[in-house]
Amino acid sequence: MKLIIAIIQPEKLESVKEELYRAEVNLITVSEVMGHGRQKGVAEIYRGVKEMGNLLRKIRLEIAVNEDFVEPTVKAIVRGSKTGETGDGKIFILDLKECVRIRTEERGPVAIG
Repeated sequence: MKLIIAIIQPEKLESVKEELYRAEVNLITVSEVMGHGRQKGVAEIYRGVKEMGNLLRKIRLEIAVNEDFVEPTVKAIVRGSKTGETGDGKIFILDLKECVRIRTEERGPVAIG
């Protein structure tokens, strides 16, 4: 089991979700976050408003998957978010020690779904 964390541009969320659904990855958690990478201090236009400074709006996706879905999930995120420009984002893949479905108390890969 793996936990995939992706940081993407806000305007790419819909295209990433579409790609994930095509890859049959339906269980995602989405958070609005702020941060910066290499584009630190560069002006960015977000929803028509120019922003300067250290922290830029980003979207954080968290997706728990079983081993067979790791590559399809990563490829879907890349397809949906890649522009080829600095600031496209990052994908982190972490080992997931345990997962528990609260409703049924199932554990492990079966709890992910």
